[in-house]
Amino acid sequence: MTSELSQPIRIMLVDDHLLFRDGVASLLKRDGRFEIVSEANEGGSALECLKHSVPDIVLMDIQMTGMGGIEATRRIVADYPDIKVIMITVSDKNSDLFEAIKAGAQGHILKTVTESKSMCDAIFSVAAGEAIIPAAMASGLLAEFAALAQKQSVEDTITGQNILNDQADKVDETDLIKEKRQTDSNLLTPREYQVLELVALGLPNKEIAVRLVISENTVRSHLRHILDKLHMNNRVQAALWLQEQKSD
Repeated sequence: MTSELSQPIRIMLVDDHLLFRDGVASLLKRDGRFEIVSEANEGGSALECLKHSVPDIVLMDIQMTGMGGIEATRRIVADYPDIKVIMITVSDKNSDLFEAIKAGAQGHILKTVTESKSMCDAIFSVAAGEAIIPAAMASGLLAEFAALAQKQSVEDTITGQNILNDQADKVDETDLIKEKRQTDSNLLTPREYQVLELVALGLPNKEIAVRLVISENTVRSHLRHILDKLHMNNRVQAALWLQEQKSD
């Protein structure tokens, strides 16, 4: 893949402000690591573009006339799992970033970032398999995902309880929650758990490989298995899941 550095990283820009798209395109074209392959002014148009040209990275605005960035990201991740989506927006609200991560985005860049190297390096990091989350937002995101995980655990427990009630006496909901969490934790092998702990520390694949004395390809393989087992879209979600497990 292009994120392996053999070729330029292919970029799609999705934003309803032409001047902003032109500015970002001009910035990225000056960096030999990137190639702009398509542009769209809203999510529906972006999905049409993908039928003809599939990029490595989509830079996606959140609020747009027509299909918004969250819904577009959800559809892109579902139909094109190899594409990585970065939200690029004026919004710094935790709720917006939370919804974007849930939809499958790999991170968030504020439009107020004026230093070109920071933006280019952030995009390059995502293409290389990392994720970008503003440090100031990390704790808020953790709280959001912890609340979501708790709600989902209770809902799953109630569903299981309704089924078991047809066959036995009332099942204790607290025990079911504990059992589910224990099962979730046991999904990962010890090595996968080690990899995920280092991901949660914000380490890139290269440093994880050095620390565990394995190759970067092996790290990527472990990450794919982790995401498959946890039914998650990206490393950010998996890292936040781990933090929630540790907080129980």
